Amino acid sequence: MTTTKTTFAGLALVAALCAGFTLGLTAPAWAGLDEGMAAYNRGDYATALREWRPLAEQGVAEAQSRLGFMYTFGEGVSQDHAEAVKWFRKAAEQGHADAQYRLGFAYQYSSRGVPKDDTEAAKWYRKAAEQGQVQAQLALAGWHARCGGNIGPLCLLRMGSPNLDYTEAAKWYRLAAEQGNAEAQLNLGIMSTEGQGVPQDHVMAHKWLNLAAAQGGTTRDTAVKSRDAVAAKMSPEQIAEAQRVAREWMAAFEKRKKK
Repeated sequence: MTTTKTTFAGLALVAALCAGFTLGLTAPAWAGLDEGMAAYNRGDYATALREWRPLAEQGVAEAQSRLGFMYTFGEGVSQDHAEAVKWFRKAAEQGHADAQYRLGFAYQYSSRGVPKDDTEAAKWYRKAAEQGQVQAQLALAGWHARCGGNIGPLCLLRMGSPNLDYTEAAKWYRLAAEQGNAEAQLNLGIMSTEGQGVPQDHVMAHKWLNLAAAQGGTTRDTAVKSRDAVAAKMSPEQIAEAQRVAREWMAAFEKRKKK
């Protein structure tokens, strides 16, 4: 059994780690979760495990999800994907969105703890996505934009395959884009450029691509090139309108974040 922490599955799971605390926890449970997280963040996995395991065994979904994460990467415990899936499932069945996403990921990529099962993967992705879990929204959008395969959605969007459900893909990309996710903004911009799943609209395409480009990161170069390509087809008035709606979106987004 490999113990590397740099596998594709591992990187995706790391990116998916979110707060998502379970509602209705007692004060001691909250304290245990917080103390465990403080220990985890400083690399004291033994203490984190000591705080989280009793809570997980008592049925606290957040602790169960975090315990699953530790088993995924062998942090304070022996790496055990089957054990990780066990704890993710317990949390997922209680409605924990991050655990639902991780369980879906395990089924899609056959992460040792479960066999590959696209139906189960899509089920858990949808449950998490409907709760606003961004990584699940991206996964579900990509699912419809690449028929559940592993090819990047941008390639297939440009290929125009008739077997893809662009409308469903655009729905989930939009939800993630509205939460500020650059990858979703990039894909939604491209779909708006080409009229796939959404009406063809260069102003909206420029808006989303401009927002994605402004975030930098790995999507920046593609976003900039795509935005500039769209701009070449637009009038100065349309570009000004696209820049205005992008500024207004960003102002509203920053306001939402402060609440």
